[in-house]
Amino acid sequence: MIPTVRVAEVGRHVGEDVRLRGWLYNRRSKGKLHFLIVRDGSGLIQAVMFAGDVDPETFARADHLGQESSLELVGTVRADPRAPGGHELAVKAFAPIQPASDYPISPKEHGVDFLMQNRHLWLRSSRQHAILRIRATIEAEIRSFLDREGFVLIDSPILTANAAEGTTTLFSTEYFDQTAYLSQSGQLYAEAAAMAFGKVYCFGPTFRAEKSKTRRHLTEFWMVEPEMAFFDLEDSMALQERFVSQIVKAVLARHGDELRATLERDTAGLEKVEPPFPRISYDDALGILTSRGEELAWGEDFGGGHETIIAEQFETPFFVHRFPTITKAFYMKPDPERPDLALCADMLAPEGYGEIIGGSQRIDDLALLERRIDEHGLSRDAFAWYLDLRRYGSVPHSGFGMGVERLVAWVCGLQHLRETIPFARTIDRLYP
Repeated sequence: MIPTVRVAEVGRHVGEDVRLRGWLYNRRSKGKLHFLIVRDGSGLIQAVMFAGDVDPETFARADHLGQESSLELVGTVRADPRAPGGHELAVKAFAPIQPASDYPISPKEHGVDFLMQNRHLWLRSSRQHAILRIRATIEAEIRSFLDREGFVLIDSPILTANAAEGTTTLFSTEYFDQTAYLSQSGQLYAEAAAMAFGKVYCFGPTFRAEKSKTRRHLTEFWMVEPEMAFFDLEDSMALQERFVSQIVKAVLARHGDELRATLERDTAGLEKVEPPFPRISYDDALGILTSRGEELAWGEDFGGGHETIIAEQFETPFFVHRFPTITKAFYMKPDPERPDLALCADMLAPEGYGEIIGGSQRIDDLALLERRIDEHGLSRDAFAWYLDLRRYGSVPHSGFGMGVERLVAWVCGLQHLRETIPFARTIDRLYP
């Protein structure tokens, strides 16, 4: 019996006959030789077909096979350091599964709109393949790290009755006899679970109906949101920096070659990502902007351009902490030493990639939370269950949210979030 293997496994079968199934990535011919570059999702391999090893009909059929044709090959695995992946296949038998022709994405330059319109095919390119494999590793390491730290995964609902932060940037939908909204965040539900389990996280898609066309925004994205009972802001920041450091290490260990060769990413900066990360206050950050000629009134939040200027001072991720309470959500705890500031922190990536984590210590006092809900013009009835968390065994607690796409963009050195997710949803794109 000839074993069926994947390209990533051929190194264990040198000198043996194997069966491979995949798609034709590229082809060239030279006299009585066909060189078929085949991909199967796990890697690329060069399959060499010599006219003397197959019948004339088979040799002729391979000569006219189009890019992305699906096929099956049988051949002998040979070690060859010059070949993609260090091995090649000496073909003995070949059978097309579904011949393809006129594949629309060729090696020539294509515009972004064309590529996004053909995203279902663009995923097959080496660059997109590398990005999404790295994304998969990041998501796996997120779960692995939190599981090792004793967190319990809690799946929060996507359909909610109200906004997590009281904003109007919500997608609404009919829900029987009432209106429901697509979740902006699972945080409030994770807080409830933290009071049951101590340390929890939710991980899933979130939705923001912001009419933004910047390279840093998607209308649907994935976020991991840990919540920790008995954690203050400093405890949370210490966890965050270990979290991000471990994720980056895992990507470098598994995908260093892809980052450098396929994505042309300079990994020197990533190799410096070690805790502790620098910490500066909102007031310190405002001072940096002022020194660079950027006038921003105290109390205003930072835009993407401001974050880029601040980040020029750092080679690694860093924290900006204690933003004015007037710019932040109702549930963030004020600093007891200076109540006009919230006990919150944003982690910003270097190289102009902006915020990758936002977090805070949550208000644990019932009266203060009720007052903040009123100040934000929200309904106490809508948040009655959330207020119960402060009635029955309230404790100091903290949490944060990390956007997967922002992290992938920084690690991979990408200029736009649309390449960080299999099928991007933006203000002007709902297809494919």
